[in-house]
Amino acid sequence: MLTFGIKFLSMLIIGIAGGTGCGKTTVVKQIVQELPENEVGVISQDSYYNDLAHLSKEERGQVNFDHPNSIDFDLLISHLELLRKGQSIEKPIYSFVEETRLDETITVHPRKVIIVEGILVLSNPKLREMFDMKIYVHADSDERLIRRLQRDIKERGHDLEKVLYRYQNAVKPMHEQFIEPSKEFADLIIPNNHYNTVAVDMVRTIINDKLQ
Repeated sequence: MLTFGIKFLSMLIIGIAGGTGCGKTTVVKQIVQELPENEVGVISQDSYYNDLAHLSKEERGQVNFDHPNSIDFDLLISHLELLRKGQSIEKPIYSFVEETRLDETITVHPRKVIIVEGILVLSNPKLREMFDMKIYVHADSDERLIRRLQRDIKERGHDLEKVLYRYQNAVKPMHEQFIEPSKEFADLIIPNNHYNTVAVDMVRTIINDKLQ
């Protein structure tokens, strides 16, 4: 059986990365949908964007959210360490409309399996070391741009000009500098198309073995 160097500890932590709009959320849903809900938890990197409450709305709009410095990796790592010790955490809630954290948090309890997903989760060496399995979701760049446009306009209230400006000046160069290179650390690369079923089934089988 393929194990990808997995260290079968009390908790299995899986990191799933990929460029913006690549379909990470879809792949996570495909993996989780047939697994016991109370034994698998999902944590999004997006919850750990730095708290920008001290900045004005205009100043927040100038932040490069695709650079690793925009993520509070220290908090994310400390939360994973607590979960692995069997302790619950208070996960931040980030508003993409306001572009800062909200005052509320969400309590996350330890699970046998924790999936951590986000564009930059394989770019941080310390976080990467915590993953028992590392996955990269690949998608065509044109498809990713279309999904990014649709999501930011419909779900996050940004106008087309702002989305395109960010894509050209932050999203694309940060993808080339940080995200695409992190693919080399992946144990498994999953294409986000109808050919990904074998890879998804493989991951699900590994998780099921852990749960049993």
